[in-house]
Amino acid sequence: MEVAVPKIHFIERDGNKKTVEAPVGLSLLEVAHKYAIDIEGACEGSLACSTCHVIISPEWFDKLEQAKDEEEDMLDLAFGLTKTSRLGCQIIVDNSLDGLEVRLPGATRNIMFKN
Repeated sequence: MEVAVPKIHFIERDGNKKTVEAPVGLSLLEVAHKYAIDIEGACEGSLACSTCHVIISPEWFDKLEQAKDEEEDMLDLAFGLTKTSRLGCQIIVDNSLDGLEVRLPGATRNIMFKN
């Protein structure tokens, strides 16, 4: 069954759940920015930082395409890394993600702009 517009559930840092309609073809980072969800994305999705780190709910994690080595390398720098951590810039919305639940970690580590 084709979904009109997939819905993604973001669990924000304060624990509030925000459900949004996610246009197919956008990354989770782009969807978050579209709806003013607090994900930094310092490198603007160029896979050069870990500030768009998200935690995928366990029941969804294995349904996603596996992370590439470059994403894994950046995830090593993420604050609060978990077994189901991913970078929001690397997950592209398609209809199979309708209902995906994504939790924002308690903080981010932005090493790009350290003094």
